[in-house]
Amino acid sequence: MRIVVPSPSSPPGCASPSDRTALFAAEPRFAQIEERAGPLPWRSRPRGFAGLLRTICGQQISNQAAGAIWRRLSALPGALTPEGLLAMDDATLCGTAGLSRPKAAHARSLATACLDGTLDFDRMASLPDAEAVAMLSAVRGLGPWTAEVHLIFAEGRADIFPSGDIALANSARHLFALEARPAPKPLARMAEAWSPARSLAARLLWHHWRHETGRPLIEDP
Repeated sequence: MRIVVPSPSSPPGCASPSDRTALFAAEPRFAQIEERAGPLPWRSRPRGFAGLLRTICGQQISNQAAGAIWRRLSALPGALTPEGLLAMDDATLCGTAGLSRPKAAHARSLATACLDGTLDFDRMASLPDAEAVAMLSAVRGLGPWTAEVHLIFAEGRADIFPSGDIALANSARHLFALEARPAPKPLARMAEAWSPARSLAARLLWHHWRHETGRPLIEDP
């Protein structure tokens, strides 16, 4: 996670100057994104259950729709705790908050995993990136994309790249003038050159694609 030079008021996990320098040296076209799109807004989410719940809201829908659902869901008393969410029925989660039934089931799986110890955020914090992704992905309904987005925005991991994200693939195609949108595996191989600042690369690619498509600068996916 990176952007401005860290200061006491900077969000946790903000990129260091060395991250930016290394990434721009590896791929100079990243340095041009903010010249066109403006400064990269630095987004973050809560650690733990609430942050993952927010990411579930964003699965396979637009940022605008996800933001509307999240505002309704987070306004419900108790919704941001595993115990409180499990006490809610579908009329509340789907009817009031607007979650689809599959997403309501995913949210309950997350809450259960947090309560039974299957998902241990304190232990996850000490795991290497791949193992942290595996722990999160083992929870029904999460999957690699949800895990990787959470690790970028909530856990402050610096070297994560969600190669299955369609917006990232579209952005890479446009920025690097590729003939076609890269599939996840080729995109992941491309991103290897951007390590150890792949989270910054992902943020900049999302920022670039928002600018190119004229979408508003709202919270990241």
